[in-house]
Amino acid sequence: MYQENGRATARRHATMTQYRVIVDRDACIGCGVAAELCNEVFMLNPGDGKNQVAPKYEVEHSDSISVGIIPGELYECTLSAVQSCPVEAIRLEKIA
Repeated sequence: MYQENGRATARRHATMTQYRVIVDRDACIGCGVAAELCNEVFMLNPGDGKNQVAPKYEVEHSDSISVGIIPGELYECTLSAVQSCPVEAIRLEKIA
């Protein structure tokens, strides 16, 4: 549903909504499923082989955690990665 008069639309809402994605790198086993399902948001760190948020979206990184802020357009692929993580090392939170 798009409205040409400038009112909020489903697409505009998705664009304005943001999500925080948190990767618990201590819990991560480096299976690669998140990076495989949503490579725009996730990648395997070349140094330790564990999942992290891609640099484009990452706002915090340490050996134990990777945090990123993603736009609403990436919600579906990020959610599929969250739901597919075999050790539940990824969380997704709506922030705006």
